Order: sequence, then C-alpha cells, then structure tokens
Amino acid sequence: MPIKIQSELPACSILEKENIFVMTEKRASTQDIRPLKIAIVNLMPTKEVTETQLLRLLGNTPLQIEISLVRMENHQSKNTDDSYLDKFYIPSSEVFKHKFDGMIITGAPVEQLPFEDVDYWEELCQIMDYARKNVFSTLYVCWGSFAGLYHHYGIPKYPLERKLSGIFMNERSVEGEPLLRGFDDTFPIPQSRHTTLKKEDVLKVFDLTILAESAEAGVTIIKSKDNREIFMTGHLEYDTLTLAEEYYRDIGKGMKVPLPKNYFPTNNVNRMPSSYWRATAHLFYSNWLNYYVYQATPFAIDEIK
Repeated sequence: MPIKIQSELPACSILEKENIFVMTEKRASTQDIRPLKIAIVNLMPTKEVTETQLLRLLGNTPLQIEISLVRMENHQSKNTDDSYLDKFYIPSSEVFKHKFDGMIITGAPVEQLPFEDVDYWEELCQIMDYARKNVFSTLYVCWGSFAGLYHHYGIPKYPLERKLSGIFMNERSVEGEPLLRGFDDTFPIPQSRHTTLKKEDVLKVFDLTILAESAEAGVTIIKSKDNREIFMTGHLEYDTLTLAEEYYRDIGKGMKVPLPKNYFPTNNVNRMPSSYWRATAHLFYSNWLNYYVYQATPFAIDEIK
C-alpha cells in the first residue's frame, strides 16, 4: 500500500531504502482514487522511531493510505523538538475537524501513573470519544489499549511486581476471526509493560471479545463486537533491537528490570537478538486494514457514524 506522507518526514527516506512504496503528496494528487485516511496519535517519546515502525507496517498492502500524525496540545515533549512537531504533526484539536477510516493510538511511558494523573488524559479522552463516531476502526496499542479499555468500558489496569518484557507466544481464543486470518496456531507478540489486565474483568463486558491470550502475558488482543475498536497489549511494531534499547535505557537509569524474556540468544546480552515476530506484525496490520477498515468503511468518508 503506498502511504501518503510528507516528503521531508525522516521516515520517508528510511522506508524508500527498504523498498516500501512511499508516495509524496504531489504524486498522490494525480491519482483519481480515495485513499484511506489513517490518523496516528503518537504518544511515544521517540516520535521518529515509532512513526517509521508503524508506517512500515501500514505500507504492506496494495491501496493508498493518507497519514495524519497527531500530537497532544497539552503536553510538552521532552524528546522531540517543537519545530519537528509543528512541521509534521497536526494538533489534537485539528482531529475534530475530520473523519478518518482508521486511527492508531500508541503506547506511552506513563503506565505507572493513574490515568487521571497523565497531563493529557482529558485531551486523549476527547479524542477517544470523538473516534467512536468519526473513525471507522480504532487500534489501541499497549498503554493506549489500557487507556481505551478503562475509558470506554471501565476496565482497570493492575500493576505487575516486575516489568513484563520480552517475546511471548499467544494462542487464538476464537476461530474464524478475520484479524487473525493466516496466523500460525501460536504466534509471538513483543511485550514491554508494568501493568496488566484481568481476564475476568474483560469477560464481564458483553460488548468485548477476547481474541488472543498468552500463558505468560495474559489477555493480549481484544476487540469490540462491532469491530470498531481493537485493543492490543503488546508492541508488534517493535524493531529487532527495540527491547534491547529499552533494557539498556532502564538499566542505565538504575532501574531493576528483568532481562527481556525469550529475546537474547541463551539470555546473553552480548549476543544479537533476532526478530521472529515480523511476519505476524505485517499480517496483523494488513488484516486490520483490509477486513476492518478498507472493506467496511463507507466510500464517502462523511458517512462514517
């Protein structure tokens, strides 16, 4: 899928080198088709890295996507210059002027805070409420999934005694689910979090269906029964070295965190890890775009409701 992004966005040159079809605004304007409009509410501190990871996955199907990167107005980024955000991102207030075929709300390094103590919580709640009627399908990732489940369904998060970090195998909880079409019987999902969900809390909500679980990581993929909301507690978008970089960062801060599980060969940090979740990641995002966005969203985007 050619992804329509600004030609000066750093991710553009990275993806082109990987032979991922990137289309600039000028070329896109000559095509007489309606692209899927996808908003990415990027709450991660390393904006450029997360952009590239998600765009790489969104660019793997045969249709055109128009990307809008969204920033929180009531939050001062410590890791990304304001000039970068002003150039490549739209403020959250701009979201309310548009409708989108799909939206991704990312994780954020605030999971140990109560939701209400996050400085942009009210702003994010407004986006999540708006998305219910103005976005056809919203994908919530990691902390974003905890935030969405709490805000929409009152499902709490629970602190873990130790950080859950590593690659954990999962099994589907239902058969015939389009989002998991083509998946192996067991499939890996990277996890990096300090909190978890309780299965019994999810089962109490009639409007939710558990799609996948892990013996070690618990409930990992949930969807609303109308397919308009997808919640994934992990990070399928992570690059090969992302967990290693997080581990070294935490250790450098003096934090007592466990070695990422099922990640470093023979648990030796001096050995290079390898990705074995990349195929699952591409399939997951392709299935989401195909079955729950492209095939279901109205052709006239203003008809989304």
